[in-house]
Amino acid sequence: MMAWLMGLTSISPPDLQQCLARHDAILVVDVNARASWLASRVPGAVHLDPLAFEARDLPADRRAPLVFYCSNPFCRKAPSAERRARQMGFTDVRVMSAGIAGWLDAGLPTESGAPGSAAPPPSPSVLSAPRTSPSRPS
Repeated sequence: MMAWLMGLTSISPPDLQQCLARHDAILVVDVNARASWLASRVPGAVHLDPLAFEARDLPADRRAPLVFYCSNPFCRKAPSAERRARQMGFTDVRVMSAGIAGWLDAGLPTESGAPGSAAPPPSPSVLSAPRTSPSRPS
């Protein structure tokens, strides 16, 4: 909603999902709090601070497609980040105005945790604990 009111170009969650499924070269940027990004994000999305990112944090090609999103349609962080990127000279910049809330409401896949992190290995006590079978009544 904020993106529309601000006259920005937006993309819907299903349309963004189609771009990602086609493996379009698009940088998706989550500008929510880091904790929110770690909890749930669009697959492949990078996290940037909407007020502190610099041109070097974005692709060198100023024509590269960028999509910013924040939490929901009433959030102003993604529209602000979109305007900031345009001021840096980026020309193909959009906002997923539905935010991560709209992505989740659409039932689309997400990632969570730090990139490249896997589940921690079981603790040594779990590995060495003897296995017991349930007792049976006599």
